[in-house]
Amino acid sequence: MSVDQELAAWVVRACAELGLEPLSVGEQDAILDLAREVAHNVARPGAPVTAFLLGVAVGRGADLEEARSRLVALVDTR
Repeated sequence: MSVDQELAAWVVRACAELGLEPLSVGEQDAILDLAREVAHNVARPGAPVTAFLLGVAVGRGADLEEARSRLVALVDTR
């Protein structure tokens, strides 16, 4: 099984466990892109923390792409 397949299977299982709708490929890619930006340009441990913060914001009603874009812009201002 490839890394992509393992990740896809994990995301499906994690979403089911938490009672969430599965992520689309685009949503998953957006989160991974943000985590990569933070890990490379801020600090590696900031990636999971930022992904969590993004999830909290989206859970509270923020648009995923808008919130992600704002965080990427924040990274770019460092």
